[in-house]
Amino acid sequence: MKYILTFILSLLFFSGCTSVSINEPAVKKITNPNDPYDYLNGFYDDDLDEALKVFKIACEKSVRKKLFQNVCINVYSYNNGKKFFTQNFTPKVLVSNTGDLGLITGYFEPLLFGSLIKTDKYKYPIYKIPNDLVIIKDKKNYPEFEKYRYRAKIVDGRYIPYDTREQIENRDDLVPVVYVDNKVDLFFLHVQGSGRVQLENGEVMNIGYASQNGRKYFAIGRHLVENGHVDKKDISLQTIKKYLKENPEKTDEVLNLNPSYIFFEKREQTATGSLSVPLIANRNVAVDIKHIPLGMPVFIETFNPKTKKPMNRLVIAADTGGAIKGEIRLDFFFGYGNSAGELAGLMKEKGRVFLFIPNI
Repeated sequence: MKYILTFILSLLFFSGCTSVSINEPAVKKITNPNDPYDYLNGFYDDDLDEALKVFKIACEKSVRKKLFQNVCINVYSYNNGKKFFTQNFTPKVLVSNTGDLGLITGYFEPLLFGSLIKTDKYKYPIYKIPNDLVIIKDKKNYPEFEKYRYRAKIVDGRYIPYDTREQIENRDDLVPVVYVDNKVDLFFLHVQGSGRVQLENGEVMNIGYASQNGRKYFAIGRHLVENGHVDKKDISLQTIKKYLKENPEKTDEVLNLNPSYIFFEKREQTATGSLSVPLIANRNVAVDIKHIPLGMPVFIETFNPKTKKPMNRLVIAADTGGAIKGEIRLDFFFGYGNSAGELAGLMKEKGRVFLFIPNI
């Protein structure tokens, strides 16, 4: 399908159940005299049986939401993905005030190398939730903490915003889950939200998001572009890492521009999204839940960042992210390992998004 709208690519670079309703102004009906699914490029060429399996996994949690309650109960009587999705949903194009094109980036589950004991090699801690991190429950009386996601610490009997990344890294009283050998890789573990750490004995530990310091995410890629360190058209995970490797004296300064900090915990499962179900490579996306509820099937029309061939498929919204904000804004989960990381690092593609609104 040829795009007729111009999209100005945002450079908020990058990169885990609240129920929300879909506002009618945010979507528009597909007017097709025959089959609305014909309007979705490549829909019938996709592996819809695989998409059905992933939707069933999502229903383990999303069935609690009124929007998906009936369709999730109904899903277990289907084994044919084409029949299930076409009979139980109506596709609608997601739109914003600039049209129906948005930005689709990518994320993945990285592999880091570490030790349970701090050594000269493994000296960068992956921290557990600090004991002094407080989540404010009385939100009405502390509206000024909304911008800090109601995260705080208590000093002299009053709430203050929780520490920034730089402040946290200068502390020595926090408890680590594990130590790793690369500070930049650790930073991008924070961006991805989950990963795996291979210990020296060969054991692989699953690490997942536990909490956050409440500070707003800042895209360091934007800083590198604005200051002429990396060309806008070349910005990616790979070029950011390359700049930091070639300029080690700048590493702390650049990383600390992002005050957001993630705390982790050891997990039995591999990467798990905000819906609290395991993420499936190439079938799950992170979304802004103000516009797309977790658990919703979403058909995307976009492009492979390496081959530039169409990448049209049905995915399930199962995660969120600090940088994933806006109506037409998705983060595509490429899976685990180096090849997934390469694609995720390059992914900054235009895309159209179709929400599958349940009929029942």
